[in-house]
Amino acid sequence: MSKGPVNPPAYWYGDLPVPVGARLLSGVYAALSGLRRGAYRKGWFKRRHPGVPVLVVGNLTAGGAGKTPLTIALVERLRAEGWNPGVASRGYGRSDAGTARWVDTRSDASESGDEPVLIAQRTGAPVRVDKDRAAAAKALADAGCDLVICDDGLQHYRLARDIEIEVVDGRRRYGNGRLLPAGPLRELPERAQDCDFRVVNVGTGGADTGFGEWSMRLLADAADPMLGGRARKLGSFSGQRVHAVAGIGDPERFFATLRDFGIAVVPHAFSDHHQYQAEDFEFGSRELPVLMTEKDAVKCAAFADDRFFSVPVRAELPEAFWVSLLDRVAAKASHYRGAPGNTTA
Repeated sequence: MSKGPVNPPAYWYGDLPVPVGARLLSGVYAALSGLRRGAYRKGWFKRRHPGVPVLVVGNLTAGGAGKTPLTIALVERLRAEGWNPGVASRGYGRSDAGTARWVDTRSDASESGDEPVLIAQRTGAPVRVDKDRAAAAKALADAGCDLVICDDGLQHYRLARDIEIEVVDGRRRYGNGRLLPAGPLRELPERAQDCDFRVVNVGTGGADTGFGEWSMRLLADAADPMLGGRARKLGSFSGQRVHAVAGIGDPERFFATLRDFGIAVVPHAFSDHHQYQAEDFEFGSRELPVLMTEKDAVKCAAFADDRFFSVPVRAELPEAFWVSLLDRVAAKASHYRGAPGNTTA
């Protein structure tokens, strides 16, 4: 079962020929995005900096690559090291995109965005959504955050940044290597050379990475009842049929994770950031458990019943990555100590 445009065009990640119209539009996209980048590089458009270190997490492709699990891991590790991080986000898919707002554990995902609400629930960190990520970063710094993490802001050049982390889907990589809409790329692969770190999401598999890349595994081992109660081991569903729900960039990754535990998956793929309604879960086989990603679960609390389980994941990265990142953050922080906020870069 699927709702909406779940899968990208087959030619993005396959060998099929790209339609002529898509190739022509891709040329227009390349010209416009190049002019925009050039305008910021030459200073024609001004960048804004909040006066505390800014760490941007993003990707070069359209769709999910694992940015939100990495953002959560960054918040947790940086806080453990004594930092007070805040998270800036656009809040993609929210109903009132023009309104900036603070996000907390009680926020409505339809107003604040599913990923910001998930980050707030998992970390308790200050989260600010604003289509102007530079304004969100300034609000976080003014609220006392000594470091800003921007979730999905690699192409938001208005926000000046100190550290860039590119997240790559280890299974799909850059697809056919073409720019939108002929391919999945927002920017050409050469843009990655400007990033400080390249993190490759290898899912639950091994470290299939190349030179200069850091592997990130997404670990899942439990299912949390959405009505509350004790978590169940994922392995306890082994041999059972379950309805598996995923409205993320790559639903098949979630389904494969469940299958790795011997679970008989009845897959239900929805479009990324899908706004769920109770009728979306009228599957017929009502007695089966419903397992979904955390990002989906934050949008289903209002009508969840005892069949519904959320499957959290945690990002695991090599310790050497954290040592390198923390050294870089500390060096950047020393530059801003004593400097006023809202500086211009």
